[in-house]
This record gives sequence, structure tokens and C-alpha cells, in this order.
Amino acid sequence: MENKIEVAALSEPRFVTSSFCVARECVAVAAPEDGVVVRSTVSGAEVRFTDAEWRVFVAGVRNGEFDLEGLRA
Repeated sequence: MENKIEVAALSEPRFVTSSFCVARECVAVAAPEDGVVVRSTVSGAEVRFTDAEWRVFVAGVRNGEFDLEGLRA
């Protein structure tokens, strides 16, 4: 019997940044099988979210709920 290792399980998730990221002070996002990971491109710190948490957050972003002007008002 041959031992097989799944390469996908060993590889790092693919992080993407916004096309608006020009100063390299951005966040990168990856979506492995078990949720969403957000990473600072400056410090490397990561925060993990469930799929449900991410969907609700993105809906709020699209609705303008996290614009800096509103958060700092």
C-alpha cells in the first residue's frame, strides 16, 4: 500500500490584496477550507473568521457601515 500525502493540505493558503494597495501597507485575505484569514502585510499578524462572520462583514462593507468617516464620527 502506498502512502499518499495531499499537497493542498500542506501548502499555505493563497493570500490576495486589494488592487488599490499601492503603499504596501495593506491587508491580505485568504480563504482556506475552514474560514477566512486576514493578514497585515506590515506586521504579519493574522486574524481568522468563520465563513458566516466574513459574509456578514463583507455585507456591512458593501453597505458603507465601515467607512472611516462613519467609524470616527
